[in-house]
Amino acid sequence: MTVAVANARGYETLFHRSGRNPILSASDWPYPVHSVFNAGATLLRDGTTLLLCRVEDRRGHSHLCAARSADGVTGWVIDPKPTLLPDPVKHPEELWGVEDSRITFIPELDKYAVTYTAFGKGGPGVSLALTEDFVTFERCGLVMQPDDKDAALLPRRVDGMWALIHRPIADSGAHVWISYSPDLRSWGGHRMMLQARRGGWWDANKVGLSPPLIETERGWLMIYHGVRTNAAGSLYRLGVALFDLERPEQLLLRGDEWIFGPEADYETHGDVANVTFPCGYTIGSDGDTLNLYYGAADTCIALATGSIRGILEWLDEHGERT
Repeated sequence: MTVAVANARGYETLFHRSGRNPILSASDWPYPVHSVFNAGATLLRDGTTLLLCRVEDRRGHSHLCAARSADGVTGWVIDPKPTLLPDPVKHPEELWGVEDSRITFIPELDKYAVTYTAFGKGGPGVSLALTEDFVTFERCGLVMQPDDKDAALLPRRVDGMWALIHRPIADSGAHVWISYSPDLRSWGGHRMMLQARRGGWWDANKVGLSPPLIETERGWLMIYHGVRTNAAGSLYRLGVALFDLERPEQLLLRGDEWIFGPEADYETHGDVANVTFPCGYTIGSDGDTLNLYYGAADTCIALATGSIRGILEWLDEHGERT
């Protein structure tokens, strides 16, 4: 377990960067790529950590490629060719690439659900694929129409229905929503979960899901990104919120401050400066240690470690109750 401590400015540090950061970059790849970032993450049955990385080429198009490690930090074995390429013939919504995967293991199906952004002429939309081995994939196609992204499934049904967290862009703004489906194909019951705040807040411009929700005894723990636009550009930082286990659209607690943001050089300098953007995590054998894998400056992949218990305790002190 990683304990929260105060940093030099007096704020609690809930996540601690790995001394090996960045843990993956374009120079590690077995074939030519421009950048590697925003990886979904999961633990395989044998305990291996798998990252499904967004890989961008020099056209600006992205595909997904798997990297595996026994300890989740070093010794990465990277697929020698792309793991999931866009298929614009059968799926025109993937014309300009596939991006930013999130991975959820679904015990009922005994499969991994991979949600990702499909980028086509209509804009970014949410696509879903199922896999048992990250070698072959059953594409389910587009499940949320553009403009929508930042999606992940819950690992179990809620009141008999599958639940998808996602972030559409609508007239009301860029907020986090939840939708329900009986079959993973047809979706409805759309409800807003988390609204972007207004005014001077750190998450006042837009919010979106970062990695999949974490099921705890107290509720679904959400790590989300908030974007604040200033004169120098946009800042991508992380906040946390807690939702009811059986009614996940019901917000219980929302942190008033951001808990993690760009500070290190590899986070503040790159293709898109000042970005910390996690799409995946693994949980340690103690059931508490949270290994958060994040894209840094849209250029490389880094790792930060925290404590689920510590985040919940921080929320009790710094959270706004609904």
